Amino acid sequence: MDLLRIATAGSVDDGKSTLIGRLLFDSKSLDDDVLAAVEDASRRHHGDYVNLALVTDGLRAEREQGITIDVAYRYFSTETRKFILADTPGHVQYTRNMVTGASTAEVALVIVDARNGVVEQSRRHAVIASLLGIDHIIVCVNKMDLVGYDESVYEAIQAEFAELMAEIGVRDLTTIPMSALHGDNVVEPSANMSWYNSEPLLRLLEQVPVRQGLDDLPLRLPVQYVVRPHRAEHHDYRGYAGSIASGVLRVGQRVSILPSGHESVVTAIEAPWGLVEEASAPDAVTVRIADDLDITRGEMFCAVDDPPQTTQEIEAVVCWMDDRSALRRGDIYRIKHTTRSAKAMVTGINARFSIVSLCGEPDVNSLDLNEIGQVSLKISVPLACDDYRRNRVSGSFILINEATNATVAAGMIGEPQFSFARSER
Repeated sequence: MDLLRIATAGSVDDGKSTLIGRLLFDSKSLDDDVLAAVEDASRRHHGDYVNLALVTDGLRAEREQGITIDVAYRYFSTETRKFILADTPGHVQYTRNMVTGASTAEVALVIVDARNGVVEQSRRHAVIASLLGIDHIIVCVNKMDLVGYDESVYEAIQAEFAELMAEIGVRDLTTIPMSALHGDNVVEPSANMSWYNSEPLLRLLEQVPVRQGLDDLPLRLPVQYVVRPHRAEHHDYRGYAGSIASGVLRVGQRVSILPSGHESVVTAIEAPWGLVEEASAPDAVTVRIADDLDITRGEMFCAVDDPPQTTQEIEAVVCWMDDRSALRRGDIYRIKHTTRSAKAMVTGINARFSIVSLCGEPDVNSLDLNEIGQVSLKISVPLACDDYRRNRVSGSFILINEATNATVAAGMIGEPQFSFARSER
């Protein structure tokens, strides 16, 4: 079975955690001990009411405040597909957590309270999902029971969201009216909304394309580890281990190794289950080549006819995550790009973006916590990288404060997924 990664987002009290709990409960994906713990916590905090939000709101602070703070991952499966579901925070002060949880997702569930419609946080979450390259967005119009299952309320929200998605260039948008509390259109179709003639949420998730286009992209295989067994019988063995980020690798294929620029031919591919003739993303493999080359961790096996750019200067969109300091021109951090680590200097802060108004403010001096902007970086060594819009693995990076070892920013190489209008000064 294939695997689908899902990120959820919603404003505070939109019912996001309840929806996830209902999805897991109705699909019979909760273990008995987890369900018993939720029932016990519900009795202590809510009386006889079983609060399914506690399935994901596991931290004590989350239960006490009634909000999601950390990113909680849940794993479940149906007869046709496996799922990894990230419950990301909805509050604006935890935007960085939402970015982290959504960074590997292929689908974003944006939950909207039918009573409130599309609010600022709804726009924020949709825009961030688009910036992160998530192609499939499902808008869950929740709490329809509190508006009498009124079709006109749903249609108004659907139209407003469709307008926003057209503005930011999202092509695959689906909206679903539901009540997570009562299970309407979550796993089973709702008898209360006969006017809705499409599939419930779980069936839609089973049908979303997975890994679409990865095999069609050029080969990118970052070297994570050089395998050199210390045994006499293996004195001439050298393999290069890593996970294929995109493309297909075949025995006999000629590859380029960047940034050194060497070329060689693949003589063997070792997968965890043995020797194979070919492998594709995201397989973890060990590669052997015909030539004895000096290849180290951080270099990348690439397609000879379509290599990435090799550069020490990049333009990137970054989300600043550090609450102790701001990003400023001249600052130096450690950049982690695929398996390569190097020093990076901020040579310019070109714009700060408003993901609510979709405007860009130029000539700024800094980026503070949860702010998103475009910066210029100069790297101490060449990076073999792609535009994020083309390849999310070789087009992304993080910045690390070497003094504290804290991850202070997540970055996406190239222009944003859509154009921010220039704000009037």
